[in-house]
Amino acid sequence: MRTWAIVIISIAIAGAASSCGSGGGDRLDVFAASSLVSAFPAYAQRFHGRSPAYSFAGSDQLAAQIRQGVKPDVFASADTAYPAALHRAGLVGKPIDFATNKLVIAVPTASRIRSLASLARPGTRLAIGTRSVPAGAYAREVLGRLPARKRRAILANVADQEPAVEGIVAKLAEGAVGAGLVYATDVRAAAAKLRAIPLPRRLRPRIVYAAAVVRGSAEWAAARRFVAGLRHGAGQEALRAAGFGPPPRR
Repeated sequence: MRTWAIVIISIAIAGAASSCGSGGGDRLDVFAASSLVSAFPAYAQRFHGRSPAYSFAGSDQLAAQIRQGVKPDVFASADTAYPAALHRAGLVGKPIDFATNKLVIAVPTASRIRSLASLARPGTRLAIGTRSVPAGAYAREVLGRLPARKRRAILANVADQEPAVEGIVAKLAEGAVGAGLVYATDVRAAAAKLRAIPLPRRLRPRIVYAAAVVRGSAEWAAARRFVAGLRHGAGQEALRAAGFGPPPRR
């Protein structure tokens, strides 16, 4: 199995150093799904108190690290399943839903691909997420709702499977693939290079993001404020500005 590095971004409001693991002091360590890389740095600039240090990667990889004993202060996932599983294992507090998103077909701006049907054409090169990452699970949910013949034709064109959505975006930018199934927010962040093709409504998966405070956090109070702000506050405003939808109504 290939080993994938976590992308770490430190937002040093108070000049704090970045590293993984709950270190206390002036830093709040946040494990976040890679699709949040366009929204969370903006939230950091308005979060008062501790300076968030973000580690972005696939939600599955981040959850696995928490299971292995790594202790960030907050875990924010591109689904509800991973936070819920960690909560059942006693590793994080009760998860809170904080955003929604949409899965779309992403193509280069000059592409002739115009619909889902184009993905089944011979010669089309498609990239999707790996089975364990939320984007990959959502992609397979979409394909599972198609007639068997069309599903097989599209799967035959899958040329690449990535462990995080930024890998799919990178392959599209490089011209290594002609289409990818990613989040609408990823296309928005790369608007000059990509355009989004909406999926038919009947095929769209329900995409909900959830976050939780990690048990044993040395910055428990700040972590709780960070998570609360994702649903009501500066975090929610940053998410909406990045194109995320509001959290589901309770």
